Amino acid sequence: MSFPKIKPPFVMFFIHFFCIFAPFQISWSAISICLILYIITGLFGITISYHRNLSHKSFKIPKLLEYLFAYCGVHALQGDPIFWVSTHRYHHQYVDTAKDPHSPIKGFWFSHFTWFLHKRDRSANEIIPKHRKWENATDLEKQTFYRFLHKTYLLHPIAVAVILYSIGGTPFFIWGTCVRTVMIQHATFFVNSVCHMWGKRPWKTNDLSRNNWWVSLLLFGEGWHNNHHAFEYSARMGIEWWQYDPGWYVIRFLQAIGVATHVKLPSQTHMQKLAND
Repeated sequence: MSFPKIKPPFVMFFIHFFCIFAPFQISWSAISICLILYIITGLFGITISYHRNLSHKSFKIPKLLEYLFAYCGVHALQGDPIFWVSTHRYHHQYVDTAKDPHSPIKGFWFSHFTWFLHKRDRSANEIIPKHRKWENATDLEKQTFYRFLHKTYLLHPIAVAVILYSIGGTPFFIWGTCVRTVMIQHATFFVNSVCHMWGKRPWKTNDLSRNNWWVSLLLFGEGWHNNHHAFEYSARMGIEWWQYDPGWYVIRFLQAIGVATHVKLPSQTHMQKLAND
């Protein structure tokens, strides 16, 4: 069984189009559902699972919890875990070059959004032969759970959309699915675009990465992007005490209660080596 052959441009147009009706479907319960699902899919799904846990292996958690967090990420509509992790690892491998899947050298809108709409660019087929497309994510591809999500990916957010509509009607569908998805997608895409164009660079890295405080506010600490490219293995992106990083706060809590282990952080020696004077 494979997921429905629905093209990304159609899905993106669909959810963006229905956001037009959001001002006419406002209710406190619908907005609350939107914010709750934004946190579940954005914080636990994208920030903690897809990015820090699966892509960079910054910490370890029990397998069932790993799968639960990854499943939350599926509902952010940014791709299944194998696709997302593979794309992100290629981004780090070819950062800010023509081989980068969402390279800013191709322009703001390409790095922000349009790379996701074109199959050729999304799968990096110009750079990576088809038979090697997921070669850098075999750790996930070997696992039955992630192969299942890869094959049935779109069925899951569709099922949640149906459930939301059955519970709260049109307001729950528009705010809980469409508005929430558009919010989390663009917050994530700001990291690819804004955080490679505007912001501060406290660390010496061979790329264009920047720290951007307002992107961190939107995406749970992911905006400290120069920090991340300097120490990509680190579970903590807000290295300074004042750098807002809810993703790290959750991981630190899980570590404190003995759930998260092998938590990686940058050493003082490494930070001194990369610090800009």
